[in-house]
Amino acid sequence: MDGQRSLFGIVMAAGLLLIILITGILVGCPRYNVYQQEMAGRAKLAEAQSSRQVAVLEARAKMESATSLAQAEVTRAEGAAKANHILQNSLGGPEGYLRYLQIQALETNNAKLIYVPTEAGLPVTEASRLPGIPEQTDRN
Repeated sequence: MDGQRSLFGIVMAAGLLLIILITGILVGCPRYNVYQQEMAGRAKLAEAQSSRQVAVLEARAKMESATSLAQAEVTRAEGAAKANHILQNSLGGPEGYLRYLQIQALETNNAKLIYVPTEAGLPVTEASRLPGIPEQTDRN
């Protein structure tokens, strides 16, 4: 009988342990789910704050870049204005500078035909160069 009591005690202890384990799981699961959701919420909050900080830093970098580019453009424009002023004064004023620019354009252009403005500001056309129009010859 001692063996049966001992076996019965072991089975009872195992059953009691099983009941305690099941009770712990039933009580612990909802609490663990709440804990898990709380941790997930904290992780999302930390990620959102980090993303916001990155966005703010990127915006500041873009603003600083735009400011630097604007300052560089202003400096370039001031230099170009000074150079134009020096050229204009050395060429006898605005008319001389415009004539200089026209000569520069003619040198860099590979055009075969150049129209020169007349007194009225209109170009002299060469109608005889058009196909189908006979060329006029001088009859002196």
